[in-house]
Amino acid sequence: MGALLYASPVNSPHPLSRPFAAAIVDLDGTLVDTLGDFSAALNQMLRDLSQPPIASETVAGFIGQGTEHLLRKTLAHVGAPAELYPRALDHYEHAYRAINGRWSTVYQGAAEGLQALRARGLRLACLTNKPGEFARELLVAKGLAPFFELVFGGDAFERKKPDPLPLRKTCEALGTAPAATLMVGDSRNDAAAARAAGCPVVLVTYGYNHGEPVRSVDADGFLDSLAQIDTILRA
Repeated sequence: MGALLYASPVNSPHPLSRPFAAAIVDLDGTLVDTLGDFSAALNQMLRDLSQPPIASETVAGFIGQGTEHLLRKTLAHVGAPAELYPRALDHYEHAYRAINGRWSTVYQGAAEGLQALRARGLRLACLTNKPGEFARELLVAKGLAPFFELVFGGDAFERKKPDPLPLRKTCEALGTAPAATLMVGDSRNDAAAARAAGCPVVLVTYGYNHGEPVRSVDADGFLDSLAQIDTILRA
């Protein structure tokens, strides 16, 4: 196990003074801006189904709770019948597989933040509601895969965030206690899952929080850049 580290707050309503052995990091909206990929795949799906297009700004509010939620919200938004979902899923997965990573960018400071965590001895896992296949491919395409020991997608466990089960299972896989495992995310789903699992949580301010101000979420700290993560860790 790597060195145990302590966190002090960044704009934190809940000061942290506990040791960390590992970090669980979200993907979409935390490490990579994937809105372009989502929008492109969804609009290709809608064209295939003879449905009207959807704006990127609207898509941003649907990201974060997995593929089924994303597609059902999209179909409802454009007025398509819910019965189209099975066909929509097939078309969406085909479209997303073809463009995964093409219209997405790594957030400035993301790689530096991961490097800082690794340099301090923390074990890292990526936990996302994105399907595992797409998550692993995206991390490789963006050069972030080497930072992580483990990658779990939304299809890895019986339930997705904001349920705490994925965090608990990830802690078990890492061999670390939840109280010693920092969750890093971008939304109330990440925070709610962390709270219920017993993990401390910090949120980035630039991601996808369902159209809500992220600083209103119950979290232990907020980061304008993941590169700031080093400032909340002290030996």
